[in-house]
Amino acid sequence: MVKSKFYGFLAIGFLVLLSAFTFQKRQTTLYIIGDSTAANKAADKFPETGWGMELQSFFKDEVKVDNRALNGRSTKSFRAEKRWQPILENLKAGDYVFIEFGHNDEKIDKPSVGVSLVDFKINLINYVNETRSKKAIPVLLTPISRRSFKNGVLVDSHGGYPGVTRQVADSLHVPLIDMLIKTENLLKNLGDQASVKLFLHVDSGHVNYPQGKKDDTHLSPDGAKEIAGLVVQGIKEKKLGLAKKLK
Repeated sequence: MVKSKFYGFLAIGFLVLLSAFTFQKRQTTLYIIGDSTAANKAADKFPETGWGMELQSFFKDEVKVDNRALNGRSTKSFRAEKRWQPILENLKAGDYVFIEFGHNDEKIDKPSVGVSLVDFKINLINYVNETRSKKAIPVLLTPISRRSFKNGVLVDSHGGYPGVTRQVADSLHVPLIDMLIKTENLLKNLGDQASVKLFLHVDSGHVNYPQGKKDDTHLSPDGAKEIAGLVVQGIKEKKLGLAKKLK
């Protein structure tokens, strides 16, 4: 009787280990590389929220969102600071890399981050080709729109950088989620005043912002959730394999 119980526990333990191994083996990692609009935020920056912080909530457990986006980074500085290398080393076949840059690449007055349109293109191509070298799947995203209304009209602030992202996606046959168009449509539909809720507008007296803050680039929790929803919309539109793993 004691021996049969022992073997019973042994069998159960083996099945648990086997199922855990199988789950780990089939789990897909979705890496996000990009800038502050997607990045994880420290508690002392709340309510600033990156859209990448909200993406996991849309997926089943078989997808792990690993958000490596960071404030102030560009296609140039993300690599120069060795942020890309550990991702590349750990990429598995079937993983995804969502690549969203532009907000800082366009700052050509800051040589450590800003790049020309030509170099921006080269950098994106390198990220795509290196991702594919590991049999992982690159997805390009144009940068999200800033809330830059002039006399009630939304004005683009990204210059030629989104166009370059579209060119690379087209020439290399990379799935493209055009976040600039999606967010421009969202902001236009909401209008100047109603769109404030999506961004980091904080009254004075807040524990993290005693003087208050009006930031039309970075997102509020509501804005991050909304933008993450647009990313998910793009995943469905492009019929990515990830779409089958959404809740």
